[in-house]
Amino acid sequence: MKKNRKLAPCAAAMTLLCALPVHATVEQDKAEGLLEGQSLQILNRALYEGLDYRHGDRFYNRKLKVYSDQAVEAGYGLMATYQSGFTQGIVGFGVDAHAYGAVNLNRDNIHNGRERYLPTEADGESMDDYGRAGAAVKIRASSTTLKYGEMRTKNPIFNSSDTRLLPETNTGWLLTSKNIPDLSLQAGHFTGWSDRTARRNDNPLRANYITRATRSGDSFSFVGGTWSAPIKALSLTAYAGNFEDFWNTYYLGSTYSWQLANRQSLSYNLNIYRNTDTGSAYAGKVDNTTWSLMSTYALGAHKFGIGYQKVHGDTPFDYVNRGSIWLDNAMQISDFNGPHEASWQTKYEVDLGEWFSPGLSASIGYTRGSDIDGSKADPRGAYAYYGKDGKHWERDMLVRYTVRDGAAKGLAFHVRYSVHRNNEAHRKQGEYNIDQVRLGVEFPLSL
Repeated sequence: MKKNRKLAPCAAAMTLLCALPVHATVEQDKAEGLLEGQSLQILNRALYEGLDYRHGDRFYNRKLKVYSDQAVEAGYGLMATYQSGFTQGIVGFGVDAHAYGAVNLNRDNIHNGRERYLPTEADGESMDDYGRAGAAVKIRASSTTLKYGEMRTKNPIFNSSDTRLLPETNTGWLLTSKNIPDLSLQAGHFTGWSDRTARRNDNPLRANYITRATRSGDSFSFVGGTWSAPIKALSLTAYAGNFEDFWNTYYLGSTYSWQLANRQSLSYNLNIYRNTDTGSAYAGKVDNTTWSLMSTYALGAHKFGIGYQKVHGDTPFDYVNRGSIWLDNAMQISDFNGPHEASWQTKYEVDLGEWFSPGLSASIGYTRGSDIDGSKADPRGAYAYYGKDGKHWERDMLVRYTVRDGAAKGLAFHVRYSVHRNNEAHRKQGEYNIDQVRLGVEFPLSL
């Protein structure tokens, strides 16, 4: 498949979005100016994570070539995000920039070997600190904005993760449009990636579950959007994308909420993904449909949820970027996305602010997956490491407190405790028996 044909959907989308008639409020008409509309956001974050491997499981520190039954990482991260305004006129210009830095608070070479939060040197030595910076130029006409450079993205098939010490970013171009009322559209083409522990920008794109692919990806392109339908509390989202020479990916999602009575509601969240191999098919044969459905009943301060997730295909549901999985049963440790896997989840959330301090909340979730069978995966592909008869479960507990008012407004604390257990068949697939403790503090500042 020729490269220009792979980019054709995004090129067509770009032309379409720019040509759309303006029916909504034109954002560029409200432009304050390059400096008048600028903002600077500072986020301070400190995290500690301890992983305790159980039932004989251990992790292998590949750089030091030693095994350990514990992994401990702790660090402080500082993230500065600058957004300029737009120059006035029919077409506005501006720039966005960011600078991220982190300091290692636990210089333990062996236990830092998982590198989930902090990188290490080639010889396994713990790094004292690391960081990176980037920028993107932006152009706005009407209510359509084009950005080019390094940035974070948010959509179900190409989403930047920010669940650890520093966020991930990507290099490319992104077009967004809100010219049509109740419809938000996106199109993008990205060629570079900076992971959460990256020390430099514009690394090759990689999928999350590929271990045997001979090369990384050259580009990821997508087009799609979200429609807030005239039906109250209903939204529909659809996206299509291409991971060059690996697979095409498609997504359809929907959310809806019924107001039953005073402080009572019933809602659902549906996510459907479809991946099929394309081009050179460097990951091997991929023919995968994965979906999840979560229903939640809210009663006052309480929420009770039950969800089901199913993978149809001989490969796991795989994705590019760490956050590009919006399946409801993707938990803290496991995504429950193995070949043919079926999983159930129950969860409970409570707003403790009604009885204690406002901003205090807690939740607990339990997910059990079974029927994992990857024995029929393409033996020459990237997912032949899956076996059959795998099953596992995970329990996540979270307590979070956010200061609502005063000088410390936005200061947030969280404590998370997660437990993952599996059988011998699933253990061979790389998800181990683990107890995880995570402590975090965040303090945002707006300048």
